[in-house]
Amino acid sequence: MKANIKDRCEIISKNFKEINPERKGLLEKLASHIQEKFNSGKEINLVYVCTHNSRRSHLGQIWAKVAADFYGFNINTFSAGTKATAFNQNAINALRSAGFDVEKLDDATNPKYEVVFGENKSSHCFSKVIDDETLPKENFVAVMTCGDADENCPFIPGCDFRIGTTYFDPKSYDNSILQDEKYTERSNQIAMECLYVFSLIKK
Repeated sequence: MKANIKDRCEIISKNFKEINPERKGLLEKLASHIQEKFNSGKEINLVYVCTHNSRRSHLGQIWAKVAADFYGFNINTFSAGTKATAFNQNAINALRSAGFDVEKLDDATNPKYEVVFGENKSSHCFSKVIDDETLPKENFVAVMTCGDADENCPFIPGCDFRIGTTYFDPKSYDNSILQDEKYTERSNQIAMECLYVFSLIKK
């Protein structure tokens, strides 16, 4: 793992007290399900879902992969939406400021990106709907990152566990003086909660 990202994880992991008890209880349910999968030797697939698959769901996909790696677990993470748009540039900028290398792989309207956090450690990101061919079709956890997607996806075929860990959308600060601050704030919150989940998993 890149040293600056590892350092960030170490700092964040010492501040779990910032997560309120109600939120911790929700995250512990996710950790418990992941623990069951780990104990039974099953592959762990997490799909982070938000309406447009452009901001929070990508941050979840990336930080969950990093958090698992930080605690020594190898898992698969994905993201999806109820609509396909594109990976938002402000979210990409927040990841770059956190130390990730983000490489744009093509010039399509909905480009593909590789988000690198270490040698041979990366996530491939692009906006997609929940039934995209690149996503697992069964035995996966659906982590709902926005209330709209949670309400409009009452049933997700193939998932064996669904949980709503919704986050405030930084989109409302686009083109404002607080834009970068709010995207970084959301990225850090998602990072902290992903790290908290995997800090609870026992090998």
